[in-house]
Amino acid sequence: MTLDRPPANAINEDLLADLSANLDAAREDDAVRALILTGAGNFFSAGFDFSTPRRDDSVADQLYRLYRDAHLKLLSFPKPTVAMLNGHATAGGLVLVLACDYRLGVEGDYKLGLNEVAVGASFPRAAFEIVRLRLPHARASELILGASLYPANQAVRLGLVDEIFAPDKFNDTILRRAARLGSYPRDAYAHAKASFVAEVAARIEAETPEEALQTMSVWITPESRAARARQRAKLGVGKVPGHRNDG
Repeated sequence: MTLDRPPANAINEDLLADLSANLDAAREDDAVRALILTGAGNFFSAGFDFSTPRRDDSVADQLYRLYRDAHLKLLSFPKPTVAMLNGHATAGGLVLVLACDYRLGVEGDYKLGLNEVAVGASFPRAAFEIVRLRLPHARASELILGASLYPANQAVRLGLVDEIFAPDKFNDTILRRAARLGSYPRDAYAHAKASFVAEVAARIEAETPEEALQTMSVWITPESRAARARQRAKLGVGKVPGHRNDG
């Protein structure tokens, strides 16, 4: 399954809806024994799309729920999931990597990190719980509160991937590892995985509308909006005529 939304596979409603629908299809397809998730081009995913016009409250709430549901589906997917980290994975893009059972990266000149705090973004409950599940406390704190971007050669130290491989060995290794995981009795794998993520899934599902609103409200403070405006300028993202791009 390839995230393919040029130029950076950034997350928006369309990408989340497609991810959710494809996960549903793969779940029901008996021919699918394991799932490999990767990104097209030089990005795995750059996280939320900052070029999208500012959303009104009802649309923002729908996006938040779509984000939660898609990530729950990926985290709880009953078959083996392997993240094929092939390029930049920042903020929500890195959360998608961490939602997979097994994570392998390729050597290369790309960046990784959870820089939400630096750009005035809050962590949805689903994202925070996934990070806390996958990473030890010290590494999660370094990534979340430090909000820095790291070179790919730091991915193993940070616990973001299990191994990194040379480009000429990457594809074959990914396919071989996914095939091995997919060869296990599917009910045994699904039961073990469900038990492993059950507490995290329950905490995500228990989020109240009031808690979700508190999380979303972080995005609209003056400092948060200013931080994202600086980020858009840094990335060369222009304004969309007729829309407010300060969300």
